[in-house]
Amino acid sequence: MWEESFDTEHDVGGKLDYSPVSWREYFDQMEDVNVGLADSTDIFRIYKAGSDGPLLVLLHGGGHSALSWAVFTTAISSRVTCRVLAMDLRGHGATLVRQSDDFSTQTMSSDVANVIQACYGESHPPIILIGHGVGGAIAVHTASNMLLPTTVGLVAIDVVEGSAMEALHSIQNFLKGRPKSFKSMDHAIEWSVKSGQIRNLESARVSVVGQIKRCEMNQGDTLEQPSPVTDVVVESNEDFYDQSYVNETEKTAAECVYKWRIDLSKSEKYWDGWFRGTSNLFLACNLPKLLLLAGIDRLDRDLTIGQMQGKFMMQVLPPCGHAVQEDKPDKVRKQVITLECMYFNSLKTDKYQFK
Repeated sequence: MWEESFDTEHDVGGKLDYSPVSWREYFDQMEDVNVGLADSTDIFRIYKAGSDGPLLVLLHGGGHSALSWAVFTTAISSRVTCRVLAMDLRGHGATLVRQSDDFSTQTMSSDVANVIQACYGESHPPIILIGHGVGGAIAVHTASNMLLPTTVGLVAIDVVEGSAMEALHSIQNFLKGRPKSFKSMDHAIEWSVKSGQIRNLESARVSVVGQIKRCEMNQGDTLEQPSPVTDVVVESNEDFYDQSYVNETEKTAAECVYKWRIDLSKSEKYWDGWFRGTSNLFLACNLPKLLLLAGIDRLDRDLTIGQMQGKFMMQVLPPCGHAVQEDKPDKVRKQVITLECMYFNSLKTDKYQFK
């Protein structure tokens, strides 16, 4: 699906502004949370906003980081009283763990529980788990195993077992089609928008920072250099990249390049485990549940039946790509508020406050 990608809000001197933006524009604070014993500590990077109300625990998708929730955090914090905690999952972003290549659902869901325990001790606030892609699968496993007893709601964003399992065979080709390096952070942001990976330039300017790291360049390294491309984007789950980004390489005298923080191709042995059985686990969670999708074609048989039986709320939010909360943060915010209202209405409390 093709669509124009014009963003006048970030138009500088007639050209789009692809420069990075700090997390401080969207979150109140950043912390490194220590988990584990003193001699074997894992350090998880988290970003927080708000000081009262329910806690939204935000789990990003594979290859992304907590910063993919930045624009959504501002959107929802500006409308309702709530707390936000977005964390870099193991192997992602600025999180540093001993076994950074252990991406099993058991380990990653335990990470979520351990970080919340480290932050709030035994006094957990009411928690709504919200996850995108792989993070959605981890949210489902965390809720299903009741690792966070005060969980009162579950939101899965564009994660469906059936379509995910069908797509596993093409993920390696998808990853191989991406540029392996960028000459600057601006260049990486530009590529993410023009390739359709993130269709919202505002979000890309803060989010891509968590996906890319600066690396020293060795003698003889090559740098992939894009030619100018047209301002179009394509559906991110299609096997497409503008080839002008990935085919041309040239020698460079630059001292550094920017590369992906995580090599997702090395996590292949975990892909099946991330998604297999997720639909039934989601349906079995005895919580108010919301499924947000980029397209109706993503719905599998079990979820279709469950949705017809009224077991969860569902909303399709086109036109957007896989990064739904980045592409359409305001629409995601509205749906999450609906779920939160359901919980507080059931308590017959006035603690839920709109701003």
